[in-house]
Amino acid sequence: MKAALFKGVAELQLRELSKPEINDNELLIKIKASSICGTDKRIFKNGHFKIPTNTERVLGHELSGEVYAVGKNVSKLKVGDRVTVAPNVGCGQCHMCLQGFNQLCPQYEAFGISMDGGFAEYMKVPAKAIGNVVSIPDHISFEEAALIEPFSCAYRAYSAHDTKPGDTVLVIGPGPIGAMHVMLNKLAGARVIVAGTRDARLEEIKKHGADVIINSKKVDLKEAIMDLTNGNGVDVVITAVSSPEVQTQALELSGYRGRISLFGGLPKGKEMVQLDTNLIHYKEMIVTGTTGSTIDDFYQSIKLLSDRHINLMPLISATYSLDQTLVAFNHALSGEGMKTVIVNS
Repeated sequence: MKAALFKGVAELQLRELSKPEINDNELLIKIKASSICGTDKRIFKNGHFKIPTNTERVLGHELSGEVYAVGKNVSKLKVGDRVTVAPNVGCGQCHMCLQGFNQLCPQYEAFGISMDGGFAEYMKVPAKAIGNVVSIPDHISFEEAALIEPFSCAYRAYSAHDTKPGDTVLVIGPGPIGAMHVMLNKLAGARVIVAGTRDARLEEIKKHGADVIINSKKVDLKEAIMDLTNGNGVDVVITAVSSPEVQTQALELSGYRGRISLFGGLPKGKEMVQLDTNLIHYKEMIVTGTTGSTIDDFYQSIKLLSDRHINLMPLISATYSLDQTLVAFNHALSGEGMKTVIVNS
């Protein structure tokens, strides 16, 4: 089979590999679509602590496909089933796993990181990850299904900050994840403001439901927000960028009883952020953080797509074949468009 192998920092190679063999407790998925994630780009540029030096790994954790082969001890899934996969696999026994938080397992494994992922023709699912395989309905395309993973992460944050009808929500970061936050908060009945520094991205995000866009390089963001909210500040701030400065400013942009979602994680060496905790105390703010998503978040996200409350297809701005994986990565790294998806026939 063909596969795009990560061989080290800035090294990605298309290779011919043997199709994975499965035992009686495993299954094999024929990959139909894989989306390039910000995490894939970071691994390509910087590596990952779960990928040891000199280890080759098939990246890709935003994926969909068809069940191609099933071990005889695997039930509830059969050849031909259309599926996606929640990438974070918990141990199943720790305190977090027992509560359903597989993504918070201290010993988690992950497709496309510690296990081979979706930038290939086939992907093996080991026994410990069978429960992470989730069926998708026929009317959701494989391309859209490949975006369920990042959407489920946005959905997890949305569930935590609890947007209500009539809220004013500020999303800082007009990328594809920012667009998913826009869609969810519009669905909840909020007015959504999006701030960023690139006019092209800001114009693009208007197509996905943003009511107001602000280029924070051209205007003072705090002044603009206070003008738009009669000096009250917003009800919800979502930091959909990896910026310490944005996290600090988020508190200043929030109103009384505001909710701040620190969605974008920070790079190593920039984790220490100075926050005015008096703002949190005296304005009774709630600061939340979420990472990844649970398997239940996957199911809830699929339901929103299946019922057509949300349509992720307009986020796909470029598609490539597996043979064009290197070109696809270069396109994704350029920052053009929204989501780049690799499609297999």
